[in-house]
Amino acid sequence: MKPFIFTRIQYSSGDWDTDQRMPSNILNSLVEYTTIPIDEKEKVVLLSSNELFKSPFCYLSGHKLVEFSSKERDNFRKYVENGGFVFVDDCNHDIDGLFAKSFEQEMGRTFGEKALQKIPNTHPIYNCFFHFEGPPTTSFELNGWGDDLVHDYLKAITINDRIGVLYSNKDYGCEWDYDFRNKRWLAEDNTKFGVNIIQYALTV
Repeated sequence: MKPFIFTRIQYSSGDWDTDQRMPSNILNSLVEYTTIPIDEKEKVVLLSSNELFKSPFCYLSGHKLVEFSSKERDNFRKYVENGGFVFVDDCNHDIDGLFAKSFEQEMGRTFGEKALQKIPNTHPIYNCFFHFEGPPTTSFELNGWGDDLVHDYLKAITINDRIGVLYSNKDYGCEWDYDFRNKRWLAEDNTKFGVNIIQYALTV
């Protein structure tokens, strides 16, 4: 089995380079809880590059405008339709902010207006490794930042009965953006859902 590489998508609009400690934290969790071999270094790929197609899992995030070029849009669509998995996380943790509105519009242009749909809290992604009753809440939501809402669902674009794009307004990236050695201070490791996401992406 090839080592898992945490691949971050660099897109031409907005701010793609967020939550810089998060990938190493998630990689540490994969080592701690699973037998998935890992590459210790995060990889950054241009959305317009064919390098994208070498990674089974990609991460995309930001706070600002998301507006793909025609080449980026074409690559994103081909990547997802050919079995790739993209975890997209809104760093603003709201449904009315610039990232959320522009990303959902971009998905409408790329896959059709109805492609991005809420997934049920019984979806296999919540049970494929650790068990969750739905998407775990983040401290950002609970502290009343963003839109002051706890989002009780995630959205996804499903291709052939499999999630190709998992979309969160919950700001998991910031939630997991700390040195992995600080996990010992947590009553419950909050990166466990990240393990589920990657396990799903690699095995379903």
